[in-house]
Amino acid sequence: MKTGRTIGSLAVSAIVGASVLAAEKAVAADTYAAIAYSTANGYYGFGNRYPSRGEAEERALQECGESCEVVMWVRNQCAVLVIGDGFGYGTNRSADEDDAVQGAIDQCERHTTNCTNIVMTCSAY
Repeated sequence: MKTGRTIGSLAVSAIVGASVLAAEKAVAADTYAAIAYSTANGYYGFGNRYPSRGEAEERALQECGESCEVVMWVRNQCAVLVIGDGFGYGTNRSADEDDAVQGAIDQCERHTTNCTNIVMTCSAY
């Protein structure tokens, strides 16, 4: 009898352990986001919380429409597009939202003025 309980306990431990590992793996899964933009008309679109870069980019392009191209993609980070005068823009990525925004503003200001239209998407939300 004692041997049966040990095997049963081991089996339960193995099942619980496997469930914990599976849950950790699900939480740690990579997620992707992308932003598409058109310098011709200022349109933009984004996709987030996708399991692959391709799916995130496809969604961003669908939302943006014609004459758009993907200008930023991220994995497990935030992507930012900042648009200024004449449809000039800057992009940046970071795990920290404030850093991502400031970097995109700085880049935009190197190319144009009035960099105030901010688009941000994060891969996980």
